[in-house]
Amino acid sequence: MNFTLIFKNNKEVKSLANDNTSIKDILHDMDLSSETVVAKKNGEIVVEDEKIQDGDEIQLIQIIYGG
Repeated sequence: MNFTLIFKNNKEVKSLANDNTSIKDILHDMDLSSETVVAKKNGEIVVEDEKIQDGDEIQLIQIIYGG
């Protein structure tokens, strides 16, 4: 089972570890925080607990903020 991951202008196909893989698992593997990244699944913004399924496209968008 595979999904497409898009992050920082990179697009790659990745394998799912299991059927219960979530956005949170992907963020953890990439050492990213849900406080600094917004996740989109198949074009829709989703929460980090969203499960990833075979064929999904996951896009991680870095949040830029300043003061």
